[in-house]
Amino acid sequence: MEIEWIDTDPVTGAKRYVQAEKFAKKWRFRVRFRRRYENWAEPDVVSRDMWETLLDALERRYTRREGVTDEDLKQVRAILAALPED
Repeated sequence: MEIEWIDTDPVTGAKRYVQAEKFAKKWRFRVRFRRRYENWAEPDVVSRDMWETLLDALERRYTRREGVTDEDLKQVRAILAALPED
């Protein structure tokens, strides 16, 4: 499962494209700064905002029954609960 969105890089303030992918029960984030012609790269830090955006996207897809399971929501909520508050 892949979920993509656009946000702002906290370091540079530049627009970036973010992708979260679940494979083998693990979430992996990738970013790039141009829509095309640039390879995806692992972010230096996966921020709390990125996890919250992913959870929001999963909750919206869950209500529409688009392949999101209860396990997906439970896993991301547990990760968010373990992260320190900003």
